[in-house]
This record gives sequence, structure tokens and C-alpha cells, in this order.
Amino acid sequence: MEQAGNGAEQRRRAARVLAGAATAELDACWAAWPEPPAVDWLRSPEPGLVMVQGRIGGTGDRFNLGEATVTRATARLEGGGLAAPAVGTAYVLGSDTEHAGLAAIFTALLADQATREAVLARVIAPLEAAQLERDRAARDEARSTVVDFLTVARENAGAAAAEAGDGE
Repeated sequence: MEQAGNGAEQRRRAARVLAGAATAELDACWAAWPEPPAVDWLRSPEPGLVMVQGRIGGTGDRFNLGEATVTRATARLEGGGLAAPAVGTAYVLGSDTEHAGLAAIFTALLADQATREAVLARVIAPLEAAQLERDRAARDEARSTVVDFLTVARENAGAAAAEAGDGE
């Protein structure tokens, strides 16, 4: 049972990393793949719309927030070191068909026992590290612009008191 949980967590992690990666990063990983399998598109990459729903207070009544563009793809891979034909499906936010296609290919490679560890080591781990570094840099940049309003209030209170003393 614990194995299934770990597998589900690995799939969630891989889907998050593949969806968050730049198309150029995925393209570079695919170009560097040592023995690329043949790709047959069961569902070629195509953009569409999904309705995004929200909940009042996170748990209350649902409401339609709006529409979002999502691109989906399903690829079937054969050969190239795979133990058996493998199928992978990917959904990515936006309309980048190449991104969705590459994510579906890597999802299919993850589904095969013979290539799973290689994908995790050569694709998922480096992309995840790069994403974490980008997130850290963005947080650091945002943190550098934070204003301590308590200090600003004290400084303004001191200036107001000085001005009040000048008027006497």
C-alpha cells in the first residue's frame, strides 16, 4: 500500500515539474535523451478551455471564477529502451502545444519500469532544482522590497511631532 502512495506522489511531483518547466528546458532534455523511442500521438497536443471554480472561504459554495486555456496531449511510445509500449498524458496551463507534447512524452517514459529512474534523474530532478532556484530568487527579490510599516509609522510620527514643535 505504501508503494502505491509513493508512486502517486512521484507522479504528482513529475506532473508538477513537467508542467512548470519551460518548453526550451524540456526540448533540451528530449534532444539529450540517449535512445529516443518512436512517438505515436493518441491525442495530438491541442489547446482548449476549462472552467475554473472557486469556493467561498475555501470550503463554502462553489462559484465559476472564469475560464483558463489548457493544452493536453497523449503519446504512445515504443522502442528506445522501453520494456513495453508506454502511454503518457499531460495537461499544461496555456496554449503551448510543444510543451504539452514533450510533457506527455516524459510522462510515458516515467510509466515504463526500464526508463523511470533515468527520467527521474536526468529530467525531473534537474528541472525541479532549477524551478526551486527560480522560486527562491523570486522570493528573495520580493522580500527585498518589503516595507516595515511599523517603522514607517514611527518615523512619520516623529516628523509630525517635530513639525508640531516648530509651530509653537
